[in-house]
Amino acid sequence: MTDLIVQARWVVTGIADRHTPNVIDDGAVLSRDGEIVAVGTLAEMKALSPEAAVEVFRDHAMLPGFVNSHHHVGLTPLQLGSPDYALELWFASRIPGRKIDLYLDTLYSAFEMIASGVTTVQHIHGWMPGGFDVIHGAATKVLDAYRAIGMRASYCYAVREQNRLVYEDDAAFCARLPKPLGEELAAYLKSQAMPFEDFLRLYDVLSAENGGERLTRIQLAPANLHWVSDDGLLEIEKKSKATGSPMHMHLLETAYQKEYAKRRSGKTAVRHLYDLGLLSPRMTLGHGVWLNEEDIEIAAHTGTCVCHNCSSNFRLRSGIAPLNRFEAKGINVGMGLDEAGINDDRDMLQELRLVLRAHRVPGMEDDDVPTCSQVVRMATEGGAKTTAFGETIGKLEAGRLFDAVMINWTKTTYPYQDPDIPMLDALVQRAKTNAVDAVFIGGEKVYADGRFTRIDRDAVLEEIAQTLAKPRTAEEIARQTLGRSVFPHVKAFYDGYISEEHTPFYGQSSRI
Repeated sequence: MTDLIVQARWVVTGIADRHTPNVIDDGAVLSRDGEIVAVGTLAEMKALSPEAAVEVFRDHAMLPGFVNSHHHVGLTPLQLGSPDYALELWFASRIPGRKIDLYLDTLYSAFEMIASGVTTVQHIHGWMPGGFDVIHGAATKVLDAYRAIGMRASYCYAVREQNRLVYEDDAAFCARLPKPLGEELAAYLKSQAMPFEDFLRLYDVLSAENGGERLTRIQLAPANLHWVSDDGLLEIEKKSKATGSPMHMHLLETAYQKEYAKRRSGKTAVRHLYDLGLLSPRMTLGHGVWLNEEDIEIAAHTGTCVCHNCSSNFRLRSGIAPLNRFEAKGINVGMGLDEAGINDDRDMLQELRLVLRAHRVPGMEDDDVPTCSQVVRMATEGGAKTTAFGETIGKLEAGRLFDAVMINWTKTTYPYQDPDIPMLDALVQRAKTNAVDAVFIGGEKVYADGRFTRIDRDAVLEEIAQTLAKPRTAEEIARQTLGRSVFPHVKAFYDGYISEEHTPFYGQSSRI
C-alpha cells in the first residue's frame, strides 16, 4: 500500500451550503492507493501514517478536483472551421470539419482541462460515420487517451437514431433538396446510422472491457429527444435501471427544441420524459435552457440533475438557463464546458466566473443570485453526481478518491488581497490557470509546475499541427462542399418554425 499526505494552507473539503465552504486551515489529506483515508491537520495525518510520503504546499488552497460534466471533442469547432452559429445551423457548418486521430484529439482538450483543475470529465461521444467495429475502435482510442494522461473520464456514446440534421425525418428532408444534393446528403447521414441494438451492445462491450479500470467508467446517453424515438428512450431507461448506469441527455438547449417537443408530443420535453418514466437521479439533462416552471418542478420532484453549459449557451445563441430557479428548487446542477468555453478553450476557472456573473439579475438580495460557494459546488460534487463516479469523487473526505487541485494563493492575489474577503471568494473571482501549481488524480500528481507527468504535451501538439498542416483529403473536400451546399437549406427549414412568444425568467433590460 502507498500512503501519501498532502498538506496545504487551506483545504476546502466541500461546500456546506451555498454561502459556506468547509475549510480546514493548515489542513492535510492522507490517501492510501489513491483513496482518502482521513482529512485533518498535518500532525494528525502523520500520527495515522508515520511512514507516509509528505508533500507540502504552504501557499496554496487545495480544492476537490473539478468535474467537467459535459464534453465532446478535443480541437474546437472554431479551430476546425465552424463559426459560432445558432445550434441548428452549427450542425450543418460542422460537416466539413477536418479529421484528426481521436487519441491525439482527446489529449488536446485533456491538457487544457487538467491545467485548469479539472480531474474528471463526462465525455459524450458521437456523430461519427462507420459501423459498430469502427465506433468501438474510436471509443477505445478516447478511453485510452484519458488513461494515458491519468485523467478520470465517465464515457458514453450518444444514441442517435433519427432526425440527424434537422428536426425532421432524414429521408423527408433530403427528398425536398435539389438533386444531386439530396442524394449526397442522404448518403452522408446514412453513413452515421447504426442499428439501435448496436448502441446498447457498445455499452455492454465497453462496460465489460472497462471492468477493473480505476480512471474510466461507462454510462448511457440518449442524445436528445429529437434524435431518439420513444421506444428507444424506454430501452435505454431499461438498461440504465438494470445496470444502475446514469444517463446524460441533451434537452431543451434551444427554443427550436422546445417547439419540436410540442409538435411531437403535445407536451413539454420534460413532461414527455416524465410520462415515459425516464426522470430520476440517474438522469442528467444537458443544457436545460428552455425548461418552464412546471418542468423545473418535475425535475426537482424526481431528483433529476441538470448540467449548466453557460459558455456554450452564450456562444450558440441558445439562451440563458434559469440557474437561479434551479438553485431555489434544490436541483442538483453540474457545470459543463461543452465543445469549448468562452475563450475557445477548456478553462474551468474562467467558467466559474462566467456562471457566477451571468445570472446576476437586477436587485439587491444575495439569495437571488449565484454565490462563489455555489458555483464551486456545481463544479465539484454537483458535477460528480451526474457521472458514473457519483459520490466517490467531488469532495475531500474519507472514502472518496483523492482528486484535488492546488491553487497558488500568491499567484492568485498578488500584489494584494484584503483579508476581509473570504478565501474561496477571492479564488473564484481571481484565480487563473497560471495559479494551478499541481493536480492530483487518484493520489497521483499528473500535473505540476506547468508540465504533465505522463505525456509530453509539446510533442502531441506538434503532431497535431503537422497532421492538420497537410492539405484536405478528397473525402474532406467532398464534405466541405456538402456542408456549404446544404447550409442554406437547413436555415430555410427553420423559417417560421417557432410558433409562440416566450416569457423569460430573467429580465435584464427593458424596451419601454
